[in-house]
Amino acid sequence: MSNLIEDYGLIGDCETAALVSRDGSIDWLCWPRFDSDALFASILGDMNNGCWSIKATSDDAKVSRKYRGNTLILETKIVTPGGEVEIIDFMPLRSSGASNVVRIVQGVRGSVSMHTSLTLRFGYGAIIPWVTRFEGNGLKAIAGPDMAVLRSDVPMDGEGFHHTQDFTVVEGQSLAFVLTYGHSFKPVPEPIDPRQALAETESAWNAWGSIFKAPGGRYDEVVFRSLITLKALTFRPTGGIVAAPTTSLPEQIGGQRNWDYRYCWLRDATFTVLALMDCGFEQEAEAWRTWLRHAVAGNPAQVQIMYGLAGERRLEEMEIPWLGGYEKSKPVRIGNGAANQLQLDIFGEVMDALFQGAVLGRQFWTSGWELQCKLIEHLESIWRSPDEGIWEVRGGRRHFTHSKVMAWVAFDRAIKSIENFGVEGPIDHWREVRDEIHREVCAHGYNEEIGSFVQSYGAADLDASTLIIPLVGFLPPSDYRVRSTVEAIERDLMSNGLVCRYRTGSGRDGLPDGEGVFLACSCWFVDNLVLLGRKDEARAMFERILSLGNDVGLFSEEYDTRDKRMLGNFPQAFTHVAIIATALNLSEREKPAEQRSGLAS
Repeated sequence: MSNLIEDYGLIGDCETAALVSRDGSIDWLCWPRFDSDALFASILGDMNNGCWSIKATSDDAKVSRKYRGNTLILETKIVTPGGEVEIIDFMPLRSSGASNVVRIVQGVRGSVSMHTSLTLRFGYGAIIPWVTRFEGNGLKAIAGPDMAVLRSDVPMDGEGFHHTQDFTVVEGQSLAFVLTYGHSFKPVPEPIDPRQALAETESAWNAWGSIFKAPGGRYDEVVFRSLITLKALTFRPTGGIVAAPTTSLPEQIGGQRNWDYRYCWLRDATFTVLALMDCGFEQEAEAWRTWLRHAVAGNPAQVQIMYGLAGERRLEEMEIPWLGGYEKSKPVRIGNGAANQLQLDIFGEVMDALFQGAVLGRQFWTSGWELQCKLIEHLESIWRSPDEGIWEVRGGRRHFTHSKVMAWVAFDRAIKSIENFGVEGPIDHWREVRDEIHREVCAHGYNEEIGSFVQSYGAADLDASTLIIPLVGFLPPSDYRVRSTVEAIERDLMSNGLVCRYRTGSGRDGLPDGEGVFLACSCWFVDNLVLLGRKDEARAMFERILSLGNDVGLFSEEYDTRDKRMLGNFPQAFTHVAIIATALNLSEREKPAEQRSGLAS
């Protein structure tokens, strides 16, 4: 039986991350990068695909967990009839180039019988390594170019391609396990002192968090935990932020909506920049914008919707048949074929992110203005074309309303850059194009019969992506079409008080029916309520969204309101960014919805 998605906590070193279950098993870890092959992949298969558990042997054990302060150090408390222990899981930020997973078991009181089981499998759970003894209690595992080295205070016994051991921890005792990644063709990485690494990791996270500019309201803790999650999903060498550290956690249990999210989407750009900068993390925002500029550099006709951690473009999608899938949700995919889709909205996101970053006080990159002009020139030649849209449909291109609105945003931000920063461009011509897009969207994207903006031109399907219309300033929240769209979505696109992206089942998205409510869209709905002055309703709905987070404040992409469980890749950056934005919109400080739409005073 698989653990629920919400049963997992996250640890990471800002270059990769691991998922640790409530029962003490690390079931997912890609090494040495977020997008590398997994060493532990049991979350998408079974224990034979790689995992590492440390747990009490007692059937009566009671488990609780939390993060240590404002860090990514996960502390799991285990209470048994005989005593209490604490497991401390973390990944030190890399200094020497090696990546480590550290697990420390500390006796708090009494005596607790424990069991550990280590199954190492390279290549997404397919490759059994050659394992040899190393430095006393240690193990060294090698397969091809990969090496994993375990240094342990507990000797491990090997049997049937697994290594296990029973051990007892008493009050005051501390036992450490350190698993290190290395290349098999290089020397074995030097050992680290696990307790010193713990102190240094705590100090590093506290130093990073010390610059946090709290909104000053009831959601400060929620905002900070989401910011820590974003930081954990940042690839430190480049500043790129992955959408999630996992692949193929399903949007529908047993279904085919299983995608690889270990890449960097341009769509997340503007709200990510605003979230980071509004909370004081200008260095991270600057790194993200720099990554963004580097990724899109080149021929504008070759801009992609997503890139690799360092801006890689080749993200070919393939299926892994030897993994059975999370709760038999197949296929398991690596790579993402949507990278080659046409999605017009990303031009608006790129232009908006660069503009908003400059408005908030960072230097306007005049050196990058020529690239922005080329992007606008290319967009002018293609904005009338149908595309695959924000939801990356695989059922054929259409004239998606959201895509056209974001094309309008691209021209609007280019015009505003000229007006605000003194750069040069054909401003009158761009105003004409901007106005043309606006007229077309209002004429063909709004359905008078149902009283709502719709998913695509001429359709009658509602789509939660149209909630961004007032958030980006396309129309003011007071416009009757905005109000009626919110009312239509509230009436027809909600499930148990939360918002679906759109109604599946027509087959028009090229996929089988069924998925959960979309948490980011639910946050956008709250943002609209705030702009409409319905603040009490907004706060109540936001509290409902927050109640869906797990015990350590992490959120996935979707939620199944019927079975009351998380769905989709986990934790999801897009959801956490939306939560930060909505929390700020409900605060008394700068509001991203007003900043982005131009409503701020």
